[in-house]
Amino acid sequence: MSSDNSSDRTNNSPVTPPTDPKQAPIAPKENSVKNFLTDNLPTVTVAILLAVGVRIFVAEPRFIPSSSMEPTLLIDDRLIIDKLSFRWRKPERGEIVVFNPPNNPVVPDASKVYIKRVIGLPGDRLSIHDGKVFVNDVPLNEPYIASPPSYTLPTQDDALCPNCFRPDNVQNGRDNYPYFTVPNGKYWVMGDNRNNSLDSHAWGFMPEENLVGRAMFRYWPFDKRAGNLNVPKY
Repeated sequence: MSSDNSSDRTNNSPVTPPTDPKQAPIAPKENSVKNFLTDNLPTVTVAILLAVGVRIFVAEPRFIPSSSMEPTLLIDDRLIIDKLSFRWRKPERGEIVVFNPPNNPVVPDASKVYIKRVIGLPGDRLSIHDGKVFVNDVPLNEPYIASPPSYTLPTQDDALCPNCFRPDNVQNGRDNYPYFTVPNGKYWVMGDNRNNSLDSHAWGFMPEENLVGRAMFRYWPFDKRAGNLNVPKY
């Protein structure tokens, strides 16, 4: 009669002891971060390059630091600036543009970009009489301005502002300019707040190459004024 010695036989298979989760080794945190960066470095790099490229060549956010464009744009308004459009077309009259100001002693800091409205296009014949802008002998309807300008313009022999823009035969008194023509490659730009705007009436024409882009969209404050900045119909 055979006896069952199975209980006495030795099991040569290795025995895995139960694992206590509390005693399991934990990978150092820095290794996890390193692995994440290693695994995602190409994606992160591409994302950064795209963000930088979009800001340089396509669009960028800007905020309004002054009251020169009131009531259209208020201090601390946030805008999106379209930097592509002017690569294949010219600015239109009435568009709000961002640009580098011309190098003129009248401009206190030429390193800061300006934002104004395009009033005169290359070849336009402009005149300003009693605060009213005339373009090619037609008065410009400007419902967007805060109030008609009331500043005094310098004459040709005025020593108080030797670098100010002065066409021939400027008359003293309320904003009056004789007719003058906007040169090719230049624009006449003005702030909507005419009495508190350092614009073409002070430093002259804005060169086309100084353009940065057009003010396209107001995204803050998020109220009824938010949305596209439409070009007025003249």
